[in-house]
Amino acid sequence: MAAFLLELGTEELPASFVCDSTQQWQRLIPATLAEQFLTNDSINVYATPRRLAVLVTGLPVQQLDREEEVKGPPASSAFKDGKPTKAGEGFAKKQGVDIEALEVRATDKGDFVFVLKKIPGRMTADILTELVPLWISKLEGKRFMRWADGDLKFPRPIRSLVALLDHTVLPITLVSGSDTVKSDRISQGHRVLYTPPTPPLTKGGTSTIPTPALTQEETSIPTPALTKGGTSIPTPALTKGGTSIPTPPLTKGGTGGVSIPQAEDYVQCLRAAYVEVDRQQRKNQIQAQVEAAATKQGGYADISDDLLEEVTDLVEWPNAVVGKFDDEFLMLPPEVITTIIVTNQRYFPILKSPDFPELLPYFITISNGAPAKSAIIAAGNERVVRARLADGQFFYKADLAKPLEDYLPKLETVTFQEDLGTVRAKVDRLCKIASLIVNQLQLTAEESLHIARAALLCKADLVTQMVYELPEMQGIMGQKYALASGEPEAVATAIFEHYLPKGAGDNLPQTLTGQIVGISDKLDTLVSIFGLGMLPTGSSDPFALRRAANAIINIIWAAQLPVNLHKLLAQVVAEFTAIRPETSPELLSQLSEFFLQRIRTLLEEEKNVDYDLVNAVLGENDPEYTERALKDLLDTLERALFLQQIRNDNTLDKIYETVNRSTRLAAQGELDKIQLEPKNAVKPELFQKSSEQAFYDALVQLVPQTQLSKQTRNYQQLVDSLTEIAPTVSKFFDGPESVLVMDSDPEIKRNRLNLLGLLRNHARVLADFGAIVNRS
Repeated sequence: MAAFLLELGTEELPASFVCDSTQQWQRLIPATLAEQFLTNDSINVYATPRRLAVLVTGLPVQQLDREEEVKGPPASSAFKDGKPTKAGEGFAKKQGVDIEALEVRATDKGDFVFVLKKIPGRMTADILTELVPLWISKLEGKRFMRWADGDLKFPRPIRSLVALLDHTVLPITLVSGSDTVKSDRISQGHRVLYTPPTPPLTKGGTSTIPTPALTQEETSIPTPALTKGGTSIPTPALTKGGTSIPTPPLTKGGTGGVSIPQAEDYVQCLRAAYVEVDRQQRKNQIQAQVEAAATKQGGYADISDDLLEEVTDLVEWPNAVVGKFDDEFLMLPPEVITTIIVTNQRYFPILKSPDFPELLPYFITISNGAPAKSAIIAAGNERVVRARLADGQFFYKADLAKPLEDYLPKLETVTFQEDLGTVRAKVDRLCKIASLIVNQLQLTAEESLHIARAALLCKADLVTQMVYELPEMQGIMGQKYALASGEPEAVATAIFEHYLPKGAGDNLPQTLTGQIVGISDKLDTLVSIFGLGMLPTGSSDPFALRRAANAIINIIWAAQLPVNLHKLLAQVVAEFTAIRPETSPELLSQLSEFFLQRIRTLLEEEKNVDYDLVNAVLGENDPEYTERALKDLLDTLERALFLQQIRNDNTLDKIYETVNRSTRLAAQGELDKIQLEPKNAVKPELFQKSSEQAFYDALVQLVPQTQLSKQTRNYQQLVDSLTEIAPTVSKFFDGPESVLVMDSDPEIKRNRLNLLGLLRNHARVLADFGAIVNRS
């Protein structure tokens, strides 16, 4: 069995691509190897900012021979009077077999010619030589570039290519115009930390570069300095099966080639050159170093997942360095400090305690430089942070010089969208929407006042100096400045919350004021952008309209707000159309359909409701059900979850057959889908069998139970009632007293169809059973 190593050496890759490319290769490479019938023991993808690599072990030296059956032309075309035709001879020649190897077989479409081909296995080396360019060209990402004068695209120029099958270099060439990269066994060590050993001169002045020797007895490298002043903190030892992985002593920095003797030596050879290619190992090192550094400063490391992931792809040999900033900057809101440290600089802040967000005046940098230079690195980082914090301090003091409300006129100078005017105009629109929701919910005077005030001020911080400098602080600074201006806490909190959720999995607004203002803001964006005809298409959604609609629905569900979205959409669309008469008359229906799509997606993907049960709740091409779903989102959610529950506990099976059968037959009648009262739809004098009277009597008794279930949303009561009526309906369909629904007498037929229609209507209070798939 053989091992194969491929490494692309590049200039510094974007951090986002380092992680994304490994995921792409983890999907692509196993699939393509399987297509080529190449089995393997393991596939490990490695990546750093300067390389992307894969190591495949347990490969066969050659494909196994295999047989493949190929279908040819119809027998009548391949043979005539028992002799091969040109078509038959051509097929045999194409398949590389003698005409005698052709076999005629019967199929569903007649007799055809078949051949069983024996395909000899190809050499693995030849297959891999063909696959490598494919693996490279199939990588996708943002901002791919051309370099030199060729057409080859990659996020950064490719400078080296290692391709080893065991110890043999596979001949692979990447060509980009006049720039050519040929495969060899030479990788690159760390830019700063690694200097290749000086090779001994040989006769003729040439030299050889020995491979760094690695032994199990060698000890692990001392950890780079972590604190200002260069105090070191031991790095957690890297282990492999409990044995420490050797690393060489630090040398005066430089760059140079690392010769890889054979494929399976790759990780250790690069580790010996101060490059940790194992991304997970690098990530673990960073986390351990940051936690150790924070502990040494008497604090707790604030390690966000996003920052940890990004920093992992910014370094090849992590070295934690602690920096300090002046205590006076702690008077700034902690969010300002962490935004500067984390978002702008990619550093880790240190908290006093894991339970409180109070900061210590330190930060931790993950450096890719020389540990011996840690004090210099720390000092440089401190200068940058000090300057940014000083700016933040100036902006904060300047912003506090006047109340938040005084910033409103300046919103007239900020464009929301070219055709929709300024942010101030948007504020006016969302204030109107908030008032519509307040009226719907019949809120108290105090609640109404807070909502109106928060809606008015929610965008004011956009024109403050702090938010102009740090856009990530929108809402956060609005809350701070509102409190400083003497606004009620409910108003200040809502200014922050109305932006929530900021992404998938983010928190939802927790206060009523924040919920109403947040819904109003997002609904204004949806109606306005849809009104301009800028609907999201495919993966293109520049205004994040899907996220906005999802947020509105999730806020209503989580807060149990009885908002009539159907009515609210109609009112907001009417307001928008009054201002812009040229708006498409389809706007309301477009928005309604869009919200239904989002409800469907959320129910299926987040609430784990089966697709057919979602169809049964939302209806398929059913305006009455569509309108009902948007009028009462809480009821829509309850019915969907309840249907899933009774499917899971098999209660649905007890009523499915009779209700579904009734629903399908009732579709051939003319009874509307709202009628519940039998006395207005059925004529008992037309009954011919006792089963009809029994069915009718059961429906009469069902009416008050269904109405109560509908009012209280106690759908278990409705299902219990339908379960009780099921045997009566079964006798109507089958048995000695069964009837022929489609009777030749039109009146009798209509009467029986109306009985079934009434049962369908009662069941429709819960769901459209015609959309439910039988899974029993």
